Amino acid sequence: MNPTLRILLVDDEELARLRLRTLVADCREVPATVVGEAANAVQAADFLAAHPCDLLLLDVHMPGLDGMQFAARLRQQARPPAIVFVTAHAEHALQAFELEAVDYLTKPVKRERLQAALQRVAQRLAPRDEATVAGAEPEVLVVSDRGRVVRVPVAEVLYLKAELKYVTLRTAAHSHVLDDSLSDLEARLGDRFLRVHRNALVARAAVRALERRVMAGEGDDEAGEGWAVRIAPVDEWLAVSRRQLAAVREALLAVGR
Repeated sequence: MNPTLRILLVDDEELARLRLRTLVADCREVPATVVGEAANAVQAADFLAAHPCDLLLLDVHMPGLDGMQFAARLRQQARPPAIVFVTAHAEHALQAFELEAVDYLTKPVKRERLQAALQRVAQRLAPRDEATVAGAEPEVLVVSDRGRVVRVPVAEVLYLKAELKYVTLRTAAHSHVLDDSLSDLEARLGDRFLRVHRNALVARAAVRALERRVMAGEGDDEAGEGWAVRIAPVDEWLAVSRRQLAAVREALLAVGR
C-alpha cells in the first residue's frame, strides 16, 4: 500500500487554503492528507521544523518571503519536501521549473490537475522510500531507444545531464534520452551518483579528476574558465557549479581514504 502523502498548505489567503483542503480530500485516487496550514514562509518553516512533510502546495505571492524564495531555501536541505506551486500568476512557471518544482498549478485549481500533481509526487517519493526500507537501489533504468525499450544497468551509467526538456543518459558505449526529471533520478539513484551542477549527475566511480578548465557556455551560463570533472572512460568533461564544488572535492577525497 502506498504511504499517505503529508501535505502542508502555504497561502496567505484563508479561503484559498480551504479550497485546497477540500480538493485534496476529493483526490481519492492518491492517499493524501493535509497535516498543516501556513499563511507565510515563516509559519511554514516553523511547521516543517517540527513536523514531517512530503509536499508543499505553495503560493507564490505572499507577505515577506515569497514562494519562489522560500522554495529556493528549501532546496538547500538534504531531503526537502516536494513543491507544487499554486498561484493565480502564470508568469513564474519557468522559474518554478528551474527550482525543480513537481508542478505549477494556476488558480482556480481543477481537481483533475491537482490529482495529477499528487500522483507525480507519489511516484517521485515511492522509489526513494522503497530503497530506504529495503536497503537497495534500483539496478536498471528503462529507456526508450528508437522504438525499443532498453534496460540500462545503473552500474553502466556514467552521467545524466539535463538538456532542454530531456535528460541524456551516457554510458561508455551509448547515449540515451530520458523523459524523467533530473531531480527524480537523483532521488531514485541515491549516493552512487553525485550532483555536480544543476543540470548534471555523475557516477562517483566514473569521476577521475577535478580541474579548472575553459568550458563552453550552456543555457544561461557564459563561456569561460571554471571547475570541471573528467568522466572515464569516455574522457569527457562536465562543468562543476560553485555551489557543488565543495561536495565534489569531498567525494574525490573520500575515494582515496
